[in-house]
Amino acid sequence: MKLKFKLFASLADYLPPDRKGNIVDLDLPAGTTIQAVISQYRVPEKSAHLVLVNGRFIPPAERARHVLEENDELAIWPPVAGG
Repeated sequence: MKLKFKLFASLADYLPPDRKGNIVDLDLPAGTTIQAVISQYRVPEKSAHLVLVNGRFIPPAERARHVLEENDELAIWPPVAGG
């Protein structure tokens, strides 16, 4: 199953060096969950603040059971502070 994985801001450092900006194309087995991708790329749980699949927010309680589908776009932002 193919999908796009995007990590924003400081999280982009968790992507492989051959990435295109902050995006990597993944080929994953069917049945892969959001949590599995987060774990595979070693993104710290507390840093995966805003998680969207195809633009829809996925709350932390759903990430371990939300199964990704062909051509999904998984995007993750860290917590943001501002003044």
